[in-house]
Amino acid sequence: MVRYLFLGLLLAALPLQAQQRPQVLGYGVKGCDHYNLVFEGWENGQGDHIAEYIHYRDWLTGLVTGLSLATGSDVLKGVEIKGAMRRIQVYCDEHPTDDFFTASMDLIRILSGLK
Repeated sequence: MVRYLFLGLLLAALPLQAQQRPQVLGYGVKGCDHYNLVFEGWENGQGDHIAEYIHYRDWLTGLVTGLSLATGSDVLKGVEIKGAMRRIQVYCDEHPTDDFFTASMDLIRILSGLK
């Protein structure tokens, strides 16, 4: 029960004003438009895009691991990383001006039932 309360509080705190937002580093600050380009290149087997896709994937696995450890639950609810990356691409396709962090947290909110 406490872990769900913690996750709820964490997720509720995310849409704060820009000056109050938690510090996001690395690939989380990159735009959805960039991720869409990388995802398409990854699907087409373009080497430089494959490397970038791996960086995005690694960033997401770090976020998911940290949130899962902090909450004591699987924040992806059994969804494989490849599926999560695809779902984030769909989000980014619909919201190209958002960042990768926002797209990732949208998926986590949906899977946790807190959206």
